[in-house]
Amino acid sequence: MLNLYYHPLYTGGIDPEARFPRDRYTLLAQRLAGVNGIQMHTPRLATREEITTVHDADYVDRFLNGELSDKEARKIGLRPWQPEIVPRTLRIMGGSLQALDDVLSHGGLAGNMAGGTHHAFYDYGSGYCIFNDIAVCAHHALQTPKVNRILILDLDVHQGDGTAAMLQSWASCYTVSLHGGKNFPFKKQQSDLDVELPCDATDAEYLSALGHLLAALNFNDYDLLLYQAGVDPLITDRLGRLAVTREGLNQRNLRVFEKAHLACLPTVIFMGGGYAEPIADTVDAFEDLFTLAAQFQAQR
Repeated sequence: MLNLYYHPLYTGGIDPEARFPRDRYTLLAQRLAGVNGIQMHTPRLATREEITTVHDADYVDRFLNGELSDKEARKIGLRPWQPEIVPRTLRIMGGSLQALDDVLSHGGLAGNMAGGTHHAFYDYGSGYCIFNDIAVCAHHALQTPKVNRILILDLDVHQGDGTAAMLQSWASCYTVSLHGGKNFPFKKQQSDLDVELPCDATDAEYLSALGHLLAALNFNDYDLLLYQAGVDPLITDRLGRLAVTREGLNQRNLRVFEKAHLACLPTVIFMGGGYAEPIADTVDAFEDLFTLAAQFQAQR
């Protein structure tokens, strides 16, 4: 059974007036409810102590207390903010940590139906990301005796800049990002492996770049895979600037899951970005992601 973590606050914690497709979470939950092989769970609230293992305590406290400046909130986005943004953020962080605990305890795959907040840095948020759940999960995993090396594979169309910066000095983590070269963030950070795609890259170009990237990685060298599986490379994504189809993304996920499956590599799936118009295209692609993950989980 594939364990997924979801809370209504993933949608409800964002103000309806915000320029963000908040309904994607509710719509996806409705799609996946009752799907054979998928079990949805309510995520817990992450603690302040878990978050401050990788984030500046002053920044964390000012967010939790509603004291960020207008400039800081504007850099993050999701405005106008409402009080529910705080428990929403803590639920997302908690869901990612619970998915991590699942795969560390039982192997296989688990996922969070949000998260992948890869634009959050040590002491500030950016690009819809407040805290970096990938970095928090990496730190948490490395405190366990079974994890010594972590592969962080970020296939969102936007570079995982916050993750790259926060983990740059961590020899135990290998950060990989396949992203649009002329897309946000326009000031890129240095991952351990960065591959940039041209605007309007098609399925053939995208999957070729992915194939070279995966060939350069030995999944057997790692104890854990953290997979940021944003679907914003879609051709209909208003922020993507690529021309990848739904089938192209499905092939992407298939190749990643096959590599992880052959290496028996525990894998956490973070949902990442998706801003297609119509929103149904985003929901379709995420439905494909998690139903495919459930098929691989059933093969274990």
